[in-house]
Amino acid sequence: MVTADDPKIQNTPIRNARVTLQSKESGGQTRQRSRTKENVGEYSDDSSCEEKIFYRKETNEDALAIFEVPAGDYEICCEAFEVCSKPEIITVTPGNCITKTIVVPLRFNIEWGALTEDCQGSEFNACAQADEGTTWIFRASAAVQPGNRVFRWTTSGGSFYESDTTRDIVHLNTRGHVGETKVSVTMSEIGSASTTLAATVFSKRSPITNVGGNLNVSLTRTETSFTEDTAFWTGIRNSTDALSFNNYLRFMDWIFCGGEPPNSENSPEYSFEDGRFPKKQIEYVRLQKQRFLSFTDSDTYRVVKAATEAFVMVNCGVQQEPLPFDLNSNRPNRDDAYLDRRDLPIPDVGLSNAFGQYLVPVNGDKTLPYLAVIRRKLPDIPIKTTVFENATPRNFGVEQAEILDNCFGILQDKLANPCLLELIWSYWHEEGMLVQTMNALSRRFQNIRSSAKDPLANLEMDPLRPLNNLLWSYIQDEQHRLTINRRNYEYDHHYGLRLEGKAVQDFRPVDTRSKFLEAFHHLLRLCTVFYKQDDDTTVKADAFPVLNALKEVHLILSQGAHNQFGDLPSTSRIEMLMQQWLLARPEFRELLPTRIMVAYPEPWMDRVDAMKKLQGWTDTSVLHFRNLGMFGEQLLLSIRWGHWSDEFEPVKALNWARFFRPQAQGYIHAYRAATGVDLSADPTVNARVDSTLPSVLLQRRLASQQRVS
Repeated sequence: MVTADDPKIQNTPIRNARVTLQSKESGGQTRQRSRTKENVGEYSDDSSCEEKIFYRKETNEDALAIFEVPAGDYEICCEAFEVCSKPEIITVTPGNCITKTIVVPLRFNIEWGALTEDCQGSEFNACAQADEGTTWIFRASAAVQPGNRVFRWTTSGGSFYESDTTRDIVHLNTRGHVGETKVSVTMSEIGSASTTLAATVFSKRSPITNVGGNLNVSLTRTETSFTEDTAFWTGIRNSTDALSFNNYLRFMDWIFCGGEPPNSENSPEYSFEDGRFPKKQIEYVRLQKQRFLSFTDSDTYRVVKAATEAFVMVNCGVQQEPLPFDLNSNRPNRDDAYLDRRDLPIPDVGLSNAFGQYLVPVNGDKTLPYLAVIRRKLPDIPIKTTVFENATPRNFGVEQAEILDNCFGILQDKLANPCLLELIWSYWHEEGMLVQTMNALSRRFQNIRSSAKDPLANLEMDPLRPLNNLLWSYIQDEQHRLTINRRNYEYDHHYGLRLEGKAVQDFRPVDTRSKFLEAFHHLLRLCTVFYKQDDDTTVKADAFPVLNALKEVHLILSQGAHNQFGDLPSTSRIEMLMQQWLLARPEFRELLPTRIMVAYPEPWMDRVDAMKKLQGWTDTSVLHFRNLGMFGEQLLLSIRWGHWSDEFEPVKALNWARFFRPQAQGYIHAYRAATGVDLSADPTVNARVDSTLPSVLLQRRLASQQRVS
């Protein structure tokens, strides 16, 4: 029998170990006699040495290797996992059977323990028993090179936390399991030997403690089960936060001003962004060589434009590596803390792994369940891996046919990693007068009077001298930017929203989402009702109305995912981020009468509010419009890209309402501050939600403001 040398547990047999029996005899007679045996090995070709016969076999499942050999003296040894036993001499006499146990010094060992006070708080303490629900930790070790062995763990009760049970250390969850548990680890040599060790632990029921005196009883919200959508929503929240202006400003400072990239210590909310900065720089260098302007002296503006495009394109994909989840182990996990505050369960495998389980395999890649459904509707259209911009001329022949076939199909990158942006972000920033502020400053920079009583006419433009070249290039590039009319038509196509004013007269859309505003506002009102029920711990909140409203909004949004849906939202985001970056420059702070003591979260905001004050526009702070764009984008992304059409259980809607409660209530408050309409009004008093266009409400408030002044 062949066993492993183990200091704690004896009799650990080794299967498929290689046993060698070498005769100590010499002479041609022995050689001739033994050649007829099937297990005879090779002979030494050196005639000057003593001729020896080798017998080799592998041990069976019982760790036994049986030899039939002539009488004589033999040297026996064994090898497994590239570790050899010490050679030993045995003597075989005629008619006798010799049994020999060979020990291979593998030092194969298993240690275990439980992290409880009963087991003295040490990891590997060989504790024999602990309460049910205790996490046990097991570790295997051996004097074998890691490349020569593989561990595999099994258990008779409970479950391992690790999905990969081939590691040296595993953790056993005994929640719900009482009694004896046998944990085994098998060490296998790649393609050959194997041996198994086992440890037995016992889980006992937790003791019942009788408590006397005054007892305080509290009620909690209804428990809910985890759904993989929660990981996707976390990715949306983190991805949109990464696209915020403050993060964009840090990136621009890093590229142009010698600033440091954000790190987990200085900016823990963007820990996953550390790995994206090199990717953004690569994309920036590539775009810098491809983006050119048709006028002279514009390099400064050109590189700003390329850097902004690189920032948006790298950050807008929710599957962009590294994934937008908090993986920092040096501090409490920010994503888990967010779920805990929402009373949502945290997955044992982690949000990043849960997101991988949420995705659906399609054509060898993974994509969102919603896009997988769309792909199944188009089975006849091939998947395309290359784009026209990367095409290179080739000689005619066989390869030419492949190029022609690849000219039609669904782009794999668009299917696997869609750019998650919502145009509602641009709409609310435009209603907040961001674009109009830049237009007014551009006209003043060109010495153009906006009206007979232009409030900017008496402003001295000298503080903008350091930005002369940037502003000149920005104005020259106006022919390449989206027009207000083009954005207005797309607002209407996506959401049924539109702008009001002289610049957008003669508005004649073809396809409008006329029911979106009513459906979206109805969803927000139902969320308000749900939150009241959910906060009442004596009531089980009903999420079915929220689910039905989500399905209705998802259907309307998907109907508008056509025309300029693929490119206009990202183009508009790039242009407005550049406008914010220009306004955030300290030169505009010196030009405009800003309010220094107001704590705006983004440095461009006080410039816009100062311009609105000068021009007599709405006196509602741009902060509310920014919140409408930020919260509205997160809500609509989760609805548009979620697989809601085939959902009939309310648990996903319940999780959605809890997860996006800050966004939903933040949107409701900002909408009331901007338009004066309270979307959370009691439905028993006003059964119908207000679906008046926000632009109409804003014009009414502006007219009322002007009458008062």
